[in-house]
Amino acid sequence: MEGFVRALQILFSGDHEILGITLLSLRVSLTATLLGAAFGIPIGFLVARRDFHGKSVVTTTINTLMGLPPVVVGLVVYLFLSASGPLGFLRLLYTPEAMIIAQMILTFPIVCGITISSVLSLSPKLKETLVSLSAPSSWEARVLLNESRLGLITALIAAFGAAISEVGAIMMVGGNLLGYTRALTTAIMLYTNMGEFATAIALGIILLLIAFGVNLFLTYLQMRSRIKRTT
Repeated sequence: MEGFVRALQILFSGDHEILGITLLSLRVSLTATLLGAAFGIPIGFLVARRDFHGKSVVTTTINTLMGLPPVVVGLVVYLFLSASGPLGFLRLLYTPEAMIIAQMILTFPIVCGITISSVLSLSPKLKETLVSLSAPSSWEARVLLNESRLGLITALIAAFGAAISEVGAIMMVGGNLLGYTRALTTAIMLYTNMGEFATAIALGIILLLIAFGVNLFLTYLQMRSRIKRTT
């Protein structure tokens, strides 16, 4: 209880270190989620709409990658970005950009897999109607994605939840450097190991509030879309 009370005092003290950690986590996780969606939604849509040899293998692979272990992602990104790696010349290791890359790799299959499922679950009559109207490909895609918007919002919720709560990958490629790459999850782990439970609890409360706030907003959009769809 003493730690919890102290955590509340820290929250309302306006500590610059905690503010910086929070803003970095938001920037990294939101950017990774948007990048994952930018690649995941179009690719997921194409996989769902096109018939090609090996489609089931591709779909199974994407679904499998939705449970990709974060530490494996962190290891792969680390090897690529290290000084002896193929992308070492970019000097991105232990930077927020490396953290974004790692989280984007984690969010991409989540968005892509849910997009595939959402598009495939659409009514066959809708697809038949679009074919009968000889609708342009761009217009057909816009209609199908609009009808799949509930699933797409679900994909964003799941992807952001995975990004904001991730610790293993960003610890490996970010280094948990104070004032530069220290995120909420890595800071919580560090302060817990140091015995500074009040600070760890304060950061945990912030993490929960951020996750709740973003998911509440996306769920609100989802509910509005569901109401419009039924009316």
